[in-house]
Amino acid sequence: MAPSALFQQSIYIDAPITVVDQAITDQHLMQRWLNPALTCKAEGVWSSEIGSKTRFLIQIPFIQPTLYSTVVERQVGLVVWQFTGFFTGQDRWECFPEITGTRLVNRFAFTITNPLISFGFWTFAATWTQKDMLSQLKRLKAVAESL
Repeated sequence: MAPSALFQQSIYIDAPITVVDQAITDQHLMQRWLNPALTCKAEGVWSSEIGSKTRFLIQIPFIQPTLYSTVVERQVGLVVWQFTGFFTGQDRWECFPEITGTRLVNRFAFTITNPLISFGFWTFAATWTQKDMLSQLKRLKAVAESL
């Protein structure tokens, strides 16, 4: 059985939940904080409503690993993308009010079923992925605080 994993990180953002939610779910704002090697494309019209589908493509020379995702939970301050592809799992973005802003928690829970991909990920990419998640949160914070 392939290993299951949970990577979770959080950040304080000096902005209300509605603004943080917009930064998380607006396609143009997302491109400002996503890893530049990651492209997000809508299947049809862009939306973050339940049932909406997107593809996240990693720009790696000669291959483009793709995650196919569907929004499975949605309300202001919460969006959960369930995905399949080289990983299966969920990417949960949840906001919690604080006295003067918002605590954003990103929870990436996944399983890698292909043993070769699993080996490569755990050997070469797991630490980078966790660092990249934190970098994305910092960029998202800057985007939300600039709105």
